[in-house]
Amino acid sequence: MSLTATRAASRSPDQYLDRLGERVRTLRHQRGMTRKALAQHADVSERYLAQLESGEGNCSIVLLRRIAQALGVALPQLVSEMPDPSPDAALFAQLMERLPASTLKEARELVLKHFGGASAAQRRGRVALIGLRGGGKSTLGRQLAEHRGVPFIELDREIERVSGASLGEIFELFGQETFRRAERDALERVLADHKAFVMATSGSIVTDPATLERLLSSCFTVWMRASPREHMDRVMAQGDFRPMGSNPRAMDELLSILHSREQLYAKADVTLDTTGKSAKQALPELIKLTV
Repeated sequence: MSLTATRAASRSPDQYLDRLGERVRTLRHQRGMTRKALAQHADVSERYLAQLESGEGNCSIVLLRRIAQALGVALPQLVSEMPDPSPDAALFAQLMERLPASTLKEARELVLKHFGGASAAQRRGRVALIGLRGGGKSTLGRQLAEHRGVPFIELDREIERVSGASLGEIFELFGQETFRRAERDALERVLADHKAFVMATSGSIVTDPATLERLLSSCFTVWMRASPREHMDRVMAQGDFRPMGSNPRAMDELLSILHSREQLYAKADVTLDTTGKSAKQALPELIKLTV
């Protein structure tokens, strides 16, 4: 499907409102509630609820929150664009939510071990570098791939190759949602086409839970970390002055982005701090970490 068709299919307001209305109606029937009872509990008019269930109502987030509470479901479940989960999937999700946070990592590893996770050997053959721009993903990734005798892949370039558009054009014309879908598709193609590789990913790949989970379960991941100042200086040294060009708060924004992603980057198998190190100095450490 083309990028244009993908956007049209995923963003049709009428289709979304139809799905939302059907979900409200299904949840109401499951709970044995009349439309009148739901309207009373949610403090909305019965006529308005009828419009919503027929796909003709476009209500505020506050009203949707009241309807979700009256139905006894979380708001994200009510408004999600994803298909409704199967009963088993819903029960499994509830089980995971009930587990203490300290046991979630162990639970995830057990599930991966028994159901479709790549073996340790397979993951070791697929090295994925994550982190902000300027951490050394491309420079060191290319050198590591040469050392290991495997292809070096830049996921952003793979997206551009398949889509026939630059990343900037994809963002400008189709938005974040389409880019994230293209990124997931590109990752799946790389995994299907190559048993071994070194891959440099985008700095924001960790912000999409589905893509991050696939990356962590299929590849041996390395967080290429550096100090914020070094991240900024390296990007500018590559000839890209946009970070500081007309934005006096560029460093504050970088710090905010890093802070918001640190826990996600920390999910990597190992971390390599490249602060104050040349590529020649950092490469032996990276080789050792990925043996």
